Amino acid sequence: MPKVVSIHSYRGGTGKSNFTANLATTLAVQGHRVGVVDTDVPSPGIHNIFSLEPEQAPITLNSYLWGEATIEEAAYDVGGAAGIAEAGRLFLVPSSVKADDIARVLKDGYDVKLLNDGFRKLVKALELDYLFIDTHPGLSKETFLSIAISHVLILILRPDKQDYQGTAVTIDIARQLNVRRMLLAINKAYSSLNFDVLRQKVEETYGAPVAGIFPLSEEVVQLASEGVFCTKFPGHPVSREFAKVAAQITAEG
Repeated sequence: MPKVVSIHSYRGGTGKSNFTANLATTLAVQGHRVGVVDTDVPSPGIHNIFSLEPEQAPITLNSYLWGEATIEEAAYDVGGAAGIAEAGRLFLVPSSVKADDIARVLKDGYDVKLLNDGFRKLVKALELDYLFIDTHPGLSKETFLSIAISHVLILILRPDKQDYQGTAVTIDIARQLNVRRMLLAINKAYSSLNFDVLRQKVEETYGAPVAGIFPLSEEVVQLASEGVFCTKFPGHPVSREFAKVAAQITAEG
């Protein structure tokens, strides 16, 4: 049965899109059919990590939401750019980076129910094993939809007081929405921290498992949005941590 995985953070700057791209790629490399939808419509960016230039993607999620195209037409095969050879497949539905399109979304919004329908159509049309939703940071009706329909919700947080407080609010709402499974991922953790102690503290505080702790890595910072880290540095500790998180997702029912 296909799984919907939402990747969310209460604040921007947590590395959410990079996390989504790497986790989705890790599963695709393992032989799964994976789709990614960039629902961060006001500030899209995950297309950069997959080396998909705006001129290469004239049809976007916006096109579907405005009735100008099917959602399948907005899906691009980015497996080659992500370093996926023969095993799996990886598709991306990007959001538009055009200023007029972003302004239109901010001014008029869009039909959230249509987005939900689009997710279902995409899973069926592309025969996906996993659909990843890269959400907009913070809390909104669009975020609530993604959380509510997810089989797995992964919340990204940094070891930072504001992130801790915001994550607490998000977890409370997720539980009210009866999210099926919730995992935490701690990103940009200083190497000087005791990761075992950090994991225990976070799990006790939120009553949710920590799927992975990702150190603040100079190699990750240097690569930035110029590619998918786990395929460029497959033996790196960060890439191995993504493999651990992927294993937890595939092992779940």
